[in-house]
Amino acid sequence: MSSVIISELPAMDATRFQHTPYYCEENVYLLCKTLCESGVADETGSDLFVVFISNERKQVPLWHQKASTRADGIVLWDYHVICVQRKKESDSEPLVWDLDSTLPFPSPLASYVTETIQPSFQLFAEYQRFFRVVHAPLFFKHFASDRRHMKAPDGSWIAQPPPYQPIVAQDGVLHNLSEYTAMSATDTLSSLDPDTVSEAISQKLGVFVSHSQLQDLFTKLP
Repeated sequence: MSSVIISELPAMDATRFQHTPYYCEENVYLLCKTLCESGVADETGSDLFVVFISNERKQVPLWHQKASTRADGIVLWDYHVICVQRKKESDSEPLVWDLDSTLPFPSPLASYVTETIQPSFQLFAEYQRFFRVVHAPLFFKHFASDRRHMKAPDGSWIAQPPPYQPIVAQDGVLHNLSEYTAMSATDTLSSLDPDTVSEAISQKLGVFVSHSQLQDLFTKLP
């Protein structure tokens, strides 16, 4: 698989996209929509995948994050969401679109994994990262958030919400974010054979893999 030559891509400035701090799932939803509308991605989002990163403890270390106050850019998120673009009829490497990263926008998947996930860094088991990969067309159809997770017990906002109305699923569901962020190591795919991957990616909640399976997954997607 050949490397992506970033200079061949349309110049993308992360600041042109809607971004509300601490609402990464909504940011990525709108990012995917904009990529489709601008022609950078297929108009249906068929080459886009929404990736939730978390674990059972809701403590995942990621490097090169804009929210960090450290030189290495590390942040311990409860969860994070990115977009991965994989063009079916291309030998180019999948691209990661992460609005909260200080890395190039977009970044080749391999370099993003090396720099942001840092799989060679030895972590305690409870901090291992898991990935829920959801096909964007299904995400557009099913995802909903009424932002309840960002409210304190007294009803005040933990972080100021986006200025637009909450995202509602096509079937009228108001909130299902927790279904996407729920993660258990026992749910990871035992095999990345094409049939198993094809069946899983056609489901609402997509494919659930470990960090060691992530890059291989994008070579097996239909």
